[in-house]
Amino acid sequence: MASMEEDGSVEEKDNNNKKRTKSAIAVAWLTFYNIAMTAGWLVLAMAMMRFYIQKGTHKGLYKSIARTLKFFQTVALVEVGHCAIGIVRTSVIVTGVQVCSRIFMVWFITNSIKQIQNEESVILFLVVWTLTEITRYSYYTFNLLNHLPYFIKWARYNMFIIMYPLGVAGELLTIYAALPFVRKTGMLSMRLPNKYNVSFDYYYFLIIVMLSYIPLFPQLFFHMLRQRRKVLLGEIIVEKDE
Repeated sequence: MASMEEDGSVEEKDNNNKKRTKSAIAVAWLTFYNIAMTAGWLVLAMAMMRFYIQKGTHKGLYKSIARTLKFFQTVALVEVGHCAIGIVRTSVIVTGVQVCSRIFMVWFITNSIKQIQNEESVILFLVVWTLTEITRYSYYTFNLLNHLPYFIKWARYNMFIIMYPLGVAGELLTIYAALPFVRKTGMLSMRLPNKYNVSFDYYYFLIIVMLSYIPLFPQLFFHMLRQRRKVLLGEIIVEKDE
C-alpha cells in the first residue's frame, strides 16, 4: 500500500503533467490564431494596394474590403477571452477597450453610414490598422515560435509612436464626418414617447464617444510606452550590466 508521501508525489506529478498539457494546447492555439490573423491582415493590405493600383483612387476602397475587414476585426473579440481565461497575460479592460472601439468603428460608424465610406479619414485609420496588426500578430507568432527577428520587435514597439496618434486622428475625423448624417436621419436613436419610455440620441452618444478619447488615449498610449521601456530599453540596461 502506497504511503501518503508517495500519493502526494504522484498527485503533484499528475497536476504538473496537466499544466504542461494545457500550456502546450494554449501555445498551439495562440500560434494558430496569430498566424491566421497575420494572414488575414496581409490579405487586407494586398487587397487595398491592388484596388488603389487598379482604380487610382481611394473611392470605393472601403466597400471592396468591407467583408474581410468586418470578419477579421470581429474575430479579434477572441482576444478578450484569451485575457479573461488567463492564457494571455494582458489586462482584460485594456484589450476590451481596444478591440471593442475598433468593432464599433467598423460596424456602427463606417459600415452603417455609407455616406462617409469614401472619406480620407477612413483610409487613414484603415492603413494604420492594417500596418499595426500585421506587425502585432507577426510579433506574437514569432515570439510563440521562439524565433523573433529583432526588426519585428523593433517595429512592434516603435511604430505605435506615430501610428497610434494617426489612427486615433482617423477615427475621430471619421466620427466627426458622420455626425451630420446621424443628426439628419436620427439613426439608432429613440425618441419619447415610446413603449419603453426610454430616450437615446445616437448623435450625442457619438459626441460622448469622441470626448472619451481625451482620457482614454493618453492611458493606452503611455501603457504602450511603458511596455516599450520594459521590452526594448530593459534589454539595453541588462546588456550594460553584463
